[in-house]
Amino acid sequence: MTTSTTSANPVDVLIVGGGIGGLSAAFALAREGLRVRVLEQAREFGEVGAGLQIAPNCTRILHDYGLLEEARRLGVLPKSMVMRDAVDGSELTRLDLVDLERTYGFPYMVIHRSDLHGIFLRACRRAGVDLVTDARVSGYENTASGARALLADGRADEARIVIAADGLHSGARRLLAEDEPVSSSYVAYRAAIPIEQAGRDVDLSEVSVHVGPRCHFVHYGLRGGEMLNQVAVFQSPKALAGEENWGTPDELDNAFAETCPDVQAGIPLMWRDRWWRMFDRDPIMTWVDGNIALLGDAAHPPLQYMAQGAIMAIEDGWVLAKHVAARRDENGAIDWQGALAAYEAVRPEHCRRVLTTARAWGELWHLDGVARLQRNTLLRARDTYDYSFTEWIYGPTALTPEEEPPMFSPIPLDSVDVADLIGGAEASPTPAAHSLDA
Repeated sequence: MTTSTTSANPVDVLIVGGGIGGLSAAFALAREGLRVRVLEQAREFGEVGAGLQIAPNCTRILHDYGLLEEARRLGVLPKSMVMRDAVDGSELTRLDLVDLERTYGFPYMVIHRSDLHGIFLRACRRAGVDLVTDARVSGYENTASGARALLADGRADEARIVIAADGLHSGARRLLAEDEPVSSSYVAYRAAIPIEQAGRDVDLSEVSVHVGPRCHFVHYGLRGGEMLNQVAVFQSPKALAGEENWGTPDELDNAFAETCPDVQAGIPLMWRDRWWRMFDRDPIMTWVDGNIALLGDAAHPPLQYMAQGAIMAIEDGWVLAKHVAARRDENGAIDWQGALAAYEAVRPEHCRRVLTTARAWGELWHLDGVARLQRNTLLRARDTYDYSFTEWIYGPTALTPEEEPPMFSPIPLDSVDVADLIGGAEASPTPAAHSLDA
């Protein structure tokens, strides 16, 4: 095969994918003095979608990067997160996000996806990252001195290390696993609209989550309260039936027909010309093939229930950069194999936990019948200031397996007496229910 390089300027690290994961990793590595190039297949760098929630484990990294104040100016710092029942509208549990910031040292923030992407894009430009657009990568190869990305137009680009941040349908992942995306049969509709178009009073001091049978609804403010972000998620009967055209607007309306007035008021505002089918992949524990490494959704695409997808990608780049810095000798040479091995030793297990917890959390949110009542009883029993279920996720990002905190202990639904629920009274849960993963 005959190839030509995309640039005469050599780089240390080539990153494929110019999303939040790719750009944040590029910035992290450029801060360590490395020459970094990002290849983006689109004609310009940008992000689609609406809002993101970024928890203290991410705002901590933004602070380390010197980017937190810029994010504060563009985002919103809500005071609470409230989970309610989507059928009757009653409150189930809440997080005091002001106290959460005191506990973990950094805020819980909501921000428009494009705003966070823009923060990293500007940071990369200031750091001298070579940003290349219109570069569609069709394959990857290890070389004697590093690795290369093969472009669809016949060219190639080489570097000492290639990082594949190429998303759910990653081409590089095929080097490591023969798997495919897994459909959840759920679909998400979104809307990010000017607050004056909401048509109702919305408390923008909170992140609101309504959980219901086979559906849930989220809303919160964006851009200093100028915008309202809404997400409506439901299980598609057409998907379960094996139909190709699933997640359609008629299914949206049917899914939320029996929900409380607060939820139903938001459904007509959803964008109806596009929707996002929800896929993840089974966790894999090998992310490195020679001088090629996976990052972000290429390695660990999650379902959205933990609100950690973009955060995990940002953490990946931060961890890799820390290990690169720790393995540079006095002459500036980097032990890349050692850095990649250290990265692979800690990140896959953490992300495996998030992926599997997100799947379980989605099941918990969408319960019906007696199981829904059991869940509600346990959630109501949780103390607002009980952080036993967040210690493993909101604390400092682990750099080694030894730093990874233990997981929470889930509380079984059957710890609630079904007989009492059927009789019309919600049971008193066992004392252990106060540490429910909420």
